[in-house]
Amino acid sequence: MAAVNVGTEETRLIILRGNSASGKSSIAAGLRDRFGRGLAVVGQDNLRRTVLRERDRPGASNIGLIDLTARYALDAGYHVVVEGILYADHYGAMLTRLRADHRGPTHGYYLDVPFAETVARHATKPIADEVNAEQLRDWYRTRDVLPDGVETVIGPDSVLDGTVDRVMLDTGLPRLPPVDR
Repeated sequence: MAAVNVGTEETRLIILRGNSASGKSSIAAGLRDRFGRGLAVVGQDNLRRTVLRERDRPGASNIGLIDLTARYALDAGYHVVVEGILYADHYGAMLTRLRADHRGPTHGYYLDVPFAETVARHATKPIADEVNAEQLRDWYRTRDVLPDGVETVIGPDSVLDGTVDRVMLDTGLPRLPPVDR
């Protein structure tokens, strides 16, 4: 497949991956809160579970929809955060192509949280009554990082504000003044 350049040299692509309840959505929300308008959050859960109501499996339609949505937003001049569990074997090829095609800086992060911490954090989520620990165990993958060291691994000791600060600094996202957020 030939490369199709997307975005600009100024757009940032940020990929946040990790197990359920590892903090991906909270970090994405923190980035948006600090950056303001102009940052698109492409959430796997929203596209897969809400828009398509699809199960996570290899070759599923949400993989292409995530890719298409991220590319569209980058081409429209948005910085993009793609966030989700995004298993390496299901989503890795798509993420590799997206990284290769993006004209601007791309940064990947894998949130590495042990299973016991995943269960504890999950208990605080709105879907805690819908998903039990056994289901979490079925979904959980130990250090499911992408090949070639393209992701920075962030451990469970990194607090939310510190992680958001780190991603803002690493990616060069400017912190906008609080005018029109």
